[in-house]
This record gives sequence, C-alpha cells and structure tokens, in this order.
Amino acid sequence: MIPHIPGDEFVIERKVRTRLLPVFPAERPPEARRFDFAEVLIGYDEATAPLEAARCLHCPDPAPCIQACPLHNDIPTALWFIEQGDFLRAAQVFRQTSFLSEICGRVCPPQTCRGSCTLSAYGKPINITKLEAFVADFQRRQGALPIHRAPPTGRRAAVVGSGPAGLTVAEFLARQGHSVTVFEAMPKPGGLLRYGIPAFKLPKAVIDQKVTDLEALGVQFITGVRIGQDLTLDDLFAQGYQAIFLGVGTWRPVEPDWEGANLEGVYMALDFLMRANLPLEDLPPEKREPPRVGRRVAVIGGGDTAMDCARTAIRLGAEEVTIYYRRSEAEMPGNREERKKAREEGVRFEFLVAPLRFLGEGGRLTAIEFVRMALGEPDESGRRRPVPIPGSNFIVSVDAAVLALGFRADPTIVRATPGLEASKGGLLRVDAEGRTSRPGVFAAGDGVTGPDLVVTASAAAMRAARAMHAYLMEQPPIEEFEAPALAEPVPA
Repeated sequence: MIPHIPGDEFVIERKVRTRLLPVFPAERPPEARRFDFAEVLIGYDEATAPLEAARCLHCPDPAPCIQACPLHNDIPTALWFIEQGDFLRAAQVFRQTSFLSEICGRVCPPQTCRGSCTLSAYGKPINITKLEAFVADFQRRQGALPIHRAPPTGRRAAVVGSGPAGLTVAEFLARQGHSVTVFEAMPKPGGLLRYGIPAFKLPKAVIDQKVTDLEALGVQFITGVRIGQDLTLDDLFAQGYQAIFLGVGTWRPVEPDWEGANLEGVYMALDFLMRANLPLEDLPPEKREPPRVGRRVAVIGGGDTAMDCARTAIRLGAEEVTIYYRRSEAEMPGNREERKKAREEGVRFEFLVAPLRFLGEGGRLTAIEFVRMALGEPDESGRRRPVPIPGSNFIVSVDAAVLALGFRADPTIVRATPGLEASKGGLLRVDAEGRTSRPGVFAAGDGVTGPDLVVTASAAAMRAARAMHAYLMEQPPIEEFEAPALAEPVPA
C-alpha cells in the first residue's frame, strides 16, 4: 500500500477545510434521465474533483474512512493526489486494494467510507466513492491501466460465479500466475452486477471493460454452465482444477404465499430487472420477453432493489409507480439517496401498508388488496414490528406489480456436493479465510453472508483468494495482500 502522504511535513489547515462547501458530482436531470437507461451519474471532472478532495481533513491514523471501507482503501492518500491534480496516481492508490474501483465507485452506499467521514459531523462528508469512480474512469481513458501477471505457476483454479466475489478472486489468482477459469450460469459474465443492477446505476460497458481486463490476464470465461447441475465440483476436480472458489450469490427470490401472487403481471424483482435492463441476447431463452407494465405499477418492498424496480418501471413508460412498504420511511432498509432519486423521477410512496391478496381477471393482475399497518414493539431486527389495523383494508387498481422482498441462497450446489456444509437457509459455511468443509473449496460473498454490498463481497473474496493462493502453492496463508507494483502513471 502506498503510504499516507500528508504528515508533519505538510500543513493541513483543518479548521479552514471544515468551512469549505461540498462540490457535488453532476447528474443528469430527472426530466431527461427518466426516459432512458443511460447512466444517471455524470460525476466529477478535472476541475471539480480537486475542489471536493481539498476538503479532506487528513485525519490522524487510523483514518475513520479507511477503517469503514471493507477493502481498507487508503482514501486520504488518494484524495491528496486528487487535490494535487495527480489523478493517475490517485487511481493507483485505490487499485492497490480494490480490483473493482469503477464499480464500487458507482454502487457503494453512503454508509461505508463516506458515512464515516469526520466531516459528517458538519453535515458535509466528502463524496469519496464518486471521486474513486472519476479517477478510475480517468485512468482507463488515458490508457494507463497496468495489467501485471506473475510467471505461470502451473496451477489451475476454477471460479464459480462472475459477480463481485468471483471477479475479485479470478483477478487475484491470475495476477499470481495461476490458470483461472470462471464458470457462469448466465449467458454473459458479471453475475448480479450485470443482471441485478440497472444500467442507469452501473452501465454494462463498465462490466464489459472489467471482463476484458481479466481476459487480458489470461482468465477464461465459460458461460451458460450451471455448476451443480451441468457439472459438479467433483467433475471440476476430475478435470484437473486444484482449487475451486464458489461466488454463487443469492439469486433465488423470497416468494410470498399471498393469494394471486402467481397471476400474470406479478413479477419477482430480479426477473423484472433482467427482462427490462438487458438486450434479449444477454438473457436466458426463457426470459427473452420484456415485462408489460401498463399504466399503473405497484412495487412491494423497501430496499434498494425496490427502488431499482420502481425507477425501471418509470423508464418502461408506466405513468404511475408506487412503492408500498409495511413500515414507516424511518424503518426502510435501503439508501436514502436512492429514495431521493426515485422521488425525483416521479415514484410515489405509500407507507404502513401491506398486501393481503392479488386480484385478477382472466389470469391477469388487475388490483391488489392492502391493509394498513401500525408499528408495534421492536422485532429481532430492532425495527418496530408492523401490525395490521383491523378493518382498514382497501383495494388499488394496478396493471403490474413487482415483488422486491429479498433474496436467498440457491441449494443446487450444496445438494450436488457431498460434504459441503451449509446453513438451513442454504448459505455456505466457511472459516475466517473462506475455506469450506470440502478441502480445496473456498467461498465468499452473498452465498456466504446473505445479500450484502458489492464492496463487502469483494473484501471477503480477497481474503479467500489469499487462502486459495497459499493452498495452490502449498504455502502458509498470506497474512497481508500486497498487490504487484503498479507502473508509473502517465503524466496528466
């Protein structure tokens, strides 16, 4: 890791910096962006990025932002370089610890590094993630993204799943000189990055660039193959792979038992997002039909996926999109900035309501019966439990509904792999280094923790990758990851 630059030899006028005003990244206006799937973020540029970075207080070590980042990016050093206009060196600092800078810079929520910024006490934390996205994109545009690979080791590793965890492990192992093959069940690599995050938040071109980077490192991608069904882990070992990583995510939706939930026009969130956000050729054959939203759409749920579905419905031409949530806004689990963007684009919210049944005619959804809720005592999550109010039922006419109720693990691989331990919910059991109960099999990401952040999955995958490398080389585990030295940046 590049050492933290500012120190005793630098004069950091912290009191002056606390008085500087935030410089917000540019975004496309709602009246323009709500009609297409182009990226909402315009971001910082060479003039505005240094102004935002100059607000950094360069807190004494350990800086709160570094501690809050699951990857422990050296944020103060990166911001120092941005402040000086040295964007390429700033990008290098982020890439020393993160293999997904362009992605994390776009999708990391405020509660990570930004939420821990000391300037949060003044109500104006630094927009660290969008600065990371800016320098990562700048570096790529300059053609200054170095690709380093150690001499071949002769060892072979298989990576199952090409989401954030799988991509992280594939890059780490390829950099160490191992032969890496990534198996992906969907037609194109990217996992939930491609199939679960709308293009207006994470453009598909960003994922394509990452895949191209890995192919330049020698990583092979095999798509359309579902491990546990088309091939087993034992098949992979028999083919000569000496270690396997499982980055399988949580693709199965939480399905309700509401009456009428199987009517035509009722969509599960991931199915809806896939059909709406991707070219037909990138979808499995059975999903190559766009969703029909009609004029009025109801989205059931309160997390970021619900916001993604509602904003997607707006872009598909729905005139009235409403999110129905059983608690109040204060209890919503998602990102407040995502809710703000949804409101800007015309999404409505109904709080303290829950569906009872879905009504239809001729097999197609026409209405939803709801009941109003009151908040009772806290449940196991610490949030107040919603309690139905007797006699408060009401019916809303709708043309389509999207159920964004959460995700769970797919048991396919566990069922096909003797000795692979998982929880009752299907989540894989691992130790602190990502080792499963099967020798040579490692795992990290949502398939271990349940649905979580991209950066959290990448950080856990980095730990598992270190352990895999040690296993392949028959060495003790690497205590600290040191990325290969990066080339000197091209002068800006």
